[in-house]
Amino acid sequence: MLKSEIQKRVDNGEMLPLMEAFYTIQGEGYHKGTASYFIRIGGCDVGCHWCDVKESWNAETHPPTSIKSIATQAAEFSDTIVVTGGEPLMWDMNPLTDLLKQNNLKTHIETSGAYPLSGHWDWICLSPKKRMLPKDEVYSKANELKVIVYNKDDFKFAEEQAKKVSKDCILYLQPEWSVREKITPFIVKYVMNHPKWKISLQTHKYLNIP
Repeated sequence: MLKSEIQKRVDNGEMLPLMEAFYTIQGEGYHKGTASYFIRIGGCDVGCHWCDVKESWNAETHPPTSIKSIATQAAEFSDTIVVTGGEPLMWDMNPLTDLLKQNNLKTHIETSGAYPLSGHWDWICLSPKKRMLPKDEVYSKANELKVIVYNKDDFKFAEEQAKKVSKDCILYLQPEWSVREKITPFIVKYVMNHPKWKISLQTHKYLNIP
């Protein structure tokens, strides 16, 4: 296939830069403990300095893959599909989620919300970042808000973000993994004083699974 044809299919969402796909246990947020199939899409320019998947940032290092192949493989493992990245909303998610829905699969996305919302989702986990704030449409449709706490200033950011989501959105504070021992006690105290928030932990890392 010509490079121009591949790029056209990527632009149309018929192919996506697939970094990896794997079956595991959802470790974070509302659905923690749920057996899920993860589809990690390459490409991200949000640039979090503490990102633990920086190898996902450059989309050109991940091969454009047919969404038919991605969706077919996903259906073999689980009825719960989590699309993550990178930043998956850099790409048109409508074609992929259409295929997943045809197989009666539940579609979840983990996103910074920095790009316009595309795709048909059963669950939207919004994890906003200071450098590139979410689009209004993502705030309004988020099912859970997951703010990563790296230092005490992030509590103020979390409250600012909480004001922008719907009243039904579940609010989570999650310690950034590299400073978890230092920051977790502050999160515990904050949640006890502000019980609208819940604590999310990266339980998959404690369990030593992907």
